[in-house]
Amino acid sequence: MLSIIIPTLNEEKFLPLLLDSIKKQDFGGESEIIVADAGSEDKTIEIAKIYNCKIIKGGLPAKGRNEGAKVAIGGLLLFLDADITLPEKFFEKALRKFKERNLDVASFCLEAQAKRKIKKFLFNVFYNWPILVLEKILPHGSQAILVKKTLHEKIGGFDEEIRFAEDHSYVRKAKKMGNFGILHSVKALSSLRRFEKDGWILTYLKYIFAEIYMIIFGDIKRDIFNYRFDHYRDGNF
Repeated sequence: MLSIIIPTLNEEKFLPLLLDSIKKQDFGGESEIIVADAGSEDKTIEIAKIYNCKIIKGGLPAKGRNEGAKVAIGGLLLFLDADITLPEKFFEKALRKFKERNLDVASFCLEAQAKRKIKKFLFNVFYNWPILVLEKILPHGSQAILVKKTLHEKIGGFDEEIRFAEDHSYVRKAKKMGNFGILHSVKALSSLRRFEKDGWILTYLKYIFAEIYMIIFGDIKRDIFNYRFDHYRDGNF
């Protein structure tokens, strides 16, 4: 059983695209979809009900993921951000590679949902290339993380005190107790709304600063980036 956990807050624009892509998956196994909502005021809950999702109370992303894991009945957990979509055979390929490499936790490369090649190239430069270079020494996991539930519970889930980059901290903690890898050949399709709304240069500098901060000081438990969960609710793909 695969349990898919999606934290949400006012995601009526993006959630149906993700849920559509999930429903099209065929991997020969059972799955459940858990939407951990932080109090949406739009049609997010209504959409989740249409797709027969299990709906629970969430909070900030770390809180939502943890609450989702508590009610999950699957032995494998797939944490997904609401603004991504999955290509055909994503589950099939991801689960096969996960098993072949004997992994306990995995993250993915991301493919920008953009028509212009320059944007896809910049996204690779900003995210995919660095995480592949650092795979063995400094794990990264963003927007899509696959993990065995036993390992999730062993490390105590996501640290809910972290205000930014809690997903990267999660996979680094998990790597200390399990086998981590990036599933290079299996990509999730990522919205560029973060880059489009905040600007490419500012977004990149923010992530670079976050990396440096984490290396020197540890997890980011101060609100130095003024992070808000639904900051990107009106963004584009």
